[in-house]
Amino acid sequence: MAVGQTPMQPGLLSSTAGFCEGRLAPNSIYAVLHRECRALFPDEMFVDLFAEDGRRSVPPMIVAVVMVLQRLEGLSDREAVERFAFDVRWKYAAGGLDFDHPGFVHTVLVDMRARLAASARPNRIFERTVEVAAQAGLVGRRRVLDSAPIYDAVATQDTITLIRSAIRGLLRAADHGLRAELRAVISSGDAYSGTAKPAIDWTDAAEREALVDSRARDGYALLAMLEGRSLESGVAEAARLLATVLGQDLEQDGEVFKIARKVARDRVISTVDPEARHGHKTVRRAFDGYKGHVAEDPDSEVITATEVTAGNVGDAEPAAELLADVLQPPAPDERAEDERAEVYGDAAYGTGPLLAELAEADVAVMVKVQAANAPGGRFSKDAFIVDVQAGQVTCPNQVTVPIRPHSDGGGQARFGAVCVTCPLAAQCTTAKNGRVITITPHEEHLAQGRARSADPAWLAVYRATRPKVERKIAHLMRRRHGGRRARVRGRAKIAADFALLAAAVNVARFGMLGIMSAGRGKWAIAAG
Repeated sequence: MAVGQTPMQPGLLSSTAGFCEGRLAPNSIYAVLHRECRALFPDEMFVDLFAEDGRRSVPPMIVAVVMVLQRLEGLSDREAVERFAFDVRWKYAAGGLDFDHPGFVHTVLVDMRARLAASARPNRIFERTVEVAAQAGLVGRRRVLDSAPIYDAVATQDTITLIRSAIRGLLRAADHGLRAELRAVISSGDAYSGTAKPAIDWTDAAEREALVDSRARDGYALLAMLEGRSLESGVAEAARLLATVLGQDLEQDGEVFKIARKVARDRVISTVDPEARHGHKTVRRAFDGYKGHVAEDPDSEVITATEVTAGNVGDAEPAAELLADVLQPPAPDERAEDERAEVYGDAAYGTGPLLAELAEADVAVMVKVQAANAPGGRFSKDAFIVDVQAGQVTCPNQVTVPIRPHSDGGGQARFGAVCVTCPLAAQCTTAKNGRVITITPHEEHLAQGRARSADPAWLAVYRATRPKVERKIAHLMRRRHGGRRARVRGRAKIAADFALLAAAVNVARFGMLGIMSAGRGKWAIAAG
């Protein structure tokens, strides 16, 4: 299929432009796209996705505009193509197409996403919006980080459902001959052909335990039969998933398999979406699915980077990828020599490794670090003088002990017997062996961060800047379908969808900022 070309000259009397102009606000996303869509998303930007000859595709610029509006309005593929066919604003946004411009089927959107995913630049629509903002001088070297839960698009499964679904997936992945061999070792009598739970008395504990044991034995028997064989990729993947499910939820009590009375750290919660995880936004707020991470320029409020991780991943882990553009020094011809990068983040980003990386890159650290505390209001670590260079710690009673180093670069300072006769012991520890101060590999950076976080002047700057990202998160998550809840399954697809949503929010922001094309690939802020 060859790349299609967007019509350059809509009809004089049939164009949607004359109808919409004056009826839509000049800073609305429809007006912004109408004025700038050909410069923002030209057909040439997608030429690598198509063959050099063949039947012409729907013009990629039109598809890109539909995808952006679809994400902003939280629509399904079918709803989006219907909106393009019958909503005048959508054809106006696509360059002022004629009222009778033909629509297209929803599979065009499916095909475009697949082509983008298989390309070298799958997030080019989002990247284009960042490039435009940078050319207009709206992307500086300050960044604010934050994340939000993205609820998965599947139901969380209990242990029995997980095991049966994993076995069913393995049988489905096997060819006819291997499937017959696998079924021959199943001893429970379960056909594993349907999703309904087995018919037992679920109020009877003995029946529930027998069900768990029999399905576990089926699963282990299947894995034992496959051990040592050369398997096709689909079968091998299904077998790994079954092994994971069995290992995370079960324990053996004598000869019987039972559900373990613990939750595995990286527990798979659904065989339909094996990458989804249990997550916690706060101690009391749990969710199932993923986390969407963003970096924002706080001055222009343009999103500069996005990432999606499993729900159980810490906020600071993808920070380096989000900050890739500011962790590198600016080119001499791009930025003033004295312009220093700044990074803002709440206490979730106040981890030793991230603070150390920011310091190494000479970035101004505006990241909160959780204050040290101790049970019962006793002396916290900050009441001790930690001298990493000298390798010693001094307690509030002016007793100094050495730091016993660990292989990871940290260590411990043990006060031991001196605490027995210390007059301040009651305010410090109740441990029989005395107070122990644990030193992390990045202790100096954490101590500096705690000191900064308690400085009123630092806090004033922090509080004036960091909350801006909260509004941006609200813009991204304002719609339940495709915002707070994922529309697709799997981290890669959700990450692409999240980046497209960020692109749509950026384009909407362009209207408020007055960004306009200045010709020859240049962008500027409209005067006045």
